[in-house]
Amino acid sequence: MYDDFTFEDLGKGYKVCISNEHRFGTDAFLLADFTRPRHKDKVCDYCTGCGIIALIMRRNFAPKKLYALEIQQKAFEQLKLSIEKSSAGEDTFAVLGDLKDWRSPEPLDVITCNPPYKISGTGAKNGSAAVSIARHEIECTIDDVCKAAAKNLRFGGRLCICNRPERLNDIITAMRANGIEPKRLRTVHKNPDCAPWLVLVEGRMGGSNFIQIEKPLYVRSSDGGISEEMQRIYTAQIDKQGDQRK
Repeated sequence: MYDDFTFEDLGKGYKVCISNEHRFGTDAFLLADFTRPRHKDKVCDYCTGCGIIALIMRRNFAPKKLYALEIQQKAFEQLKLSIEKSSAGEDTFAVLGDLKDWRSPEPLDVITCNPPYKISGTGAKNGSAAVSIARHEIECTIDDVCKAAAKNLRFGGRLCICNRPERLNDIITAMRANGIEPKRLRTVHKNPDCAPWLVLVEGRMGGSNFIQIEKPLYVRSSDGGISEEMQRIYTAQIDKQGDQRK
């Protein structure tokens, strides 16, 4: 057992295991809320890390079946503990594997991914290999994510991704190259006066050429407090939030 595991309370009987290398941040809550799987959906979260996005989707939206896929052994151990300590049910599955190789046992309705944000070879890498893999495109690229999603989504299934705004062209290009048409786009801003720090993108397998640009999401209001929408997203906000993974 690793000696740096601790648990953060997500509310409603859910707990997530975090470590020095594998934590989570606001982007996980934003992507889960943007995705909003239905009760009947079969879902997989790629690059799940400690399992935060999978747990939020299970807690808030209760999809029919939920797979959480992770390549790193330590994060996978955290994921298993997170599921074990939570009210996740028998239909939540921890999977250790590479998204480039993994095949779902059934066509999926929804795939989510909070991928590495930085192109390999750019920016300073963390001294920890595990953190570098989470932040940089070492083990997978945006194109790898879209290729893997195309093999596992049913026709009309959705791929939901979050990333930095400067990667938006890469996301759209990779989706279209793999038969996934971008259908929804939302930008996330720290406050109404700031440029976006995050983009949320939904693509549909085999979708038609039409994209909906949604209103911006502001994390904070003009007076500096948490915005009403973020308060809604954080309905079961933990008392001590983990540091941002990216």
